Amino acid sequence: MSKPDLTSRLPEPGEGKRGEAGYLGYLLRQAAGAYRLRMERALADIQVTPPQFSVLTMLAAYPGHSNADLARLALLTPQTVSVIIANLQRRGAVVRRPHEVHGRIQHIDLSDSGAALLAACRARAHAVEQELTTRLPPAEEQAIRHWLVGVAAAAGTKDVPPDSDPVADLPSRDR
Repeated sequence: MSKPDLTSRLPEPGEGKRGEAGYLGYLLRQAAGAYRLRMERALADIQVTPPQFSVLTMLAAYPGHSNADLARLALLTPQTVSVIIANLQRRGAVVRRPHEVHGRIQHIDLSDSGAALLAACRARAHAVEQELTTRLPPAEEQAIRHWLVGVAAAAGTKDVPPDSDPVADLPSRDR
């Protein structure tokens, strides 16, 4: 058995198993990591993390849901969402109000400053997505979106019906 050559350089994204010959799951993870890094950089100047942006987005899109529901929608743990909500509340971006009937349940809403913060986040996210899709014809972008939704739906995520395209239903500024 020969020893591996430890002096050879590692492949860059797009090369070898990090390219089209790689496993699809790895390529999805690699792309998600690259997207997250771009989003972290884009949101850094307004001191928002991608998970915070996700929670703000889902809170605005689906008001009146519990922390657990927000966690499912944002693909985060309930504990993480609790910390994010607490941080956003300290920042004044969200407000809590008691449920009309159930004393222990609290509704979480965006404040006016939270809505403004979300608008700033959306502008940055839109710029990142424009950069990613600039060379894609609209039909290819739509096919990719459709495929990604299908991948999520096939994995058993009950949030996305298999025959729908929730992204296509959003105005382009909300994507």
